[in-house]
Amino acid sequence: MHGKVILVTGGGRGVGRGIANAFLAAGAEVVVCGRKPPVTLPEVAGRSAAFLAADVRESEQVDRLIGEVVLRHGHLDVLVNNAGGSPAADSATASPRFSAAIIQLNLVAPLWLAQRARAAMTGGGCILNIASVSGTRPSPGTAAYGAAKAGLINLTQTLAVEWAPDVRVNAIVAGPLQTELAHLHYGSEAGVAAVAATIPMRRLGLPDDIGDACVFLASERARWITGAALVIHGGGERPAFRDAAKAGP
Repeated sequence: MHGKVILVTGGGRGVGRGIANAFLAAGAEVVVCGRKPPVTLPEVAGRSAAFLAADVRESEQVDRLIGEVVLRHGHLDVLVNNAGGSPAADSATASPRFSAAIIQLNLVAPLWLAQRARAAMTGGGCILNIASVSGTRPSPGTAAYGAAKAGLINLTQTLAVEWAPDVRVNAIVAGPLQTELAHLHYGSEAGVAAVAATIPMRRLGLPDDIGDACVFLASERARWITGAALVIHGGGERPAFRDAAKAGP
């Protein structure tokens, strides 16, 4: 990754920080963006990421973001659409404004960023969309989020066809992850442990797990991979019927 310029949206914390660290470790120049600067920038072996302020839900700010990356570094090689997420919301009562905002952040913003990044990738490049298992199975409590992530997987496949062979576009379908916000989804440490026990690999994923996969997909070793949705979920969820059968009479 030496000489490559990487933009990671939402790269100041959580999964995005793990992705930024992985690219730094691989020798790339890394730019992270967010609405506010992180407390500390991603840093590996004395090399740190640069930060640019941007709200990716605003198309004008997306334009400025991509333009500033190219102005500072001369080119853009890899875009990682990582910024996203959603608080829990009951599907029967979620407001239209709430649902639209979630879809804007998790689906529309990645499309805008991809469009602008492709225009900047004059020598070819790679776009990685961080999706979720919520987009491949029911997503109770986060319906708009799950629908947006399903759309992001489809968007990945569509852009891969349209933009080949110059720009490769792939998605990572991430399972349950251990970040500083894990408690918002799984509760206490006991809740996290209970969720981990349902995963065949017996632990939640780590930001580094996603970061390492991103580096692979952006590298020459993945040169013929485009339109793929790489599932990283520790083996997935154990089928509910197995536990139900054991609990029966």
